Amino acid sequence: MKTYTPKLNELVKKWYLVDLKGKTMGHVSVRIANLLRGKDKPSFTPHLDCGDYVVVINAKHLRFTGNKLEDKKYYRHSGYPSGLKEESLEDLLERRPEEVIKRSVAGMIPKNKLKKEILAKLKIFPESEHKHEAQNPELIEI
Repeated sequence: MKTYTPKLNELVKKWYLVDLKGKTMGHVSVRIANLLRGKDKPSFTPHLDCGDYVVVINAKHLRFTGNKLEDKKYYRHSGYPSGLKEESLEDLLERRPEEVIKRSVAGMIPKNKLKKEILAKLKIFPESEHKHEAQNPELIEI
């Protein structure tokens, strides 16, 4: 029996809608990462981008367990001496809630050449309005 490898033109990409209102960050991040990679499909191939598009709404209303809002820190560096910036999860969630989800999901995608292409299919919106109604995304309950 031969091994079947799907071709790029044979892959069908769907659109999914995920509502984060009252959901826990870790649980939804894993589910979103699996949808983006296509791991739930029988035709999953690690070296191809066979995942679907995911539209995330209500990123502002995400729930966190424990003391993560105060204890979790995000770091960035400007490249200059003493250019390390530190920001708590609470501050980042208030300033840019879509960045919290993007970083969480990006950490669960393998670090290879497909990562940028996979993350481009993730569309995040802080409130319930989004601009992808024309694609008729299917609502996924997590």
